[in-house]
Amino acid sequence: MQYDIRYTLYPNGLGFYAECDGQHVGEITFATLGFNKIIIDYTEVASEFRHQAIGLNLVRCVADLARTQNRKIMPLCPFARAMFNRYSEFDDVRISH
Repeated sequence: MQYDIRYTLYPNGLGFYAECDGQHVGEITFATLGFNKIIIDYTEVASEFRHQAIGLNLVRCVADLARTQNRKIMPLCPFARAMFNRYSEFDDVRISH
């Protein structure tokens, strides 16, 4: 089943949430460190909406934001870290160890 999902930056600028038909179905939160780092600390998707790439797309939202702000990301959240390890599209924004 395909859902119409909207991704929106929280008003405080420290996360994104996903909505489907006005229902909150997922979110990702992060903190900024200094002028050039973002630390992803939490990702959650409602159980009935899992396996729809919503979590991956939330990580993509943060990556896109990091690119526009010339920042690098440290994915501390286990889900975000797994996405960073699985997809090379995040290599350009990942903080190297």
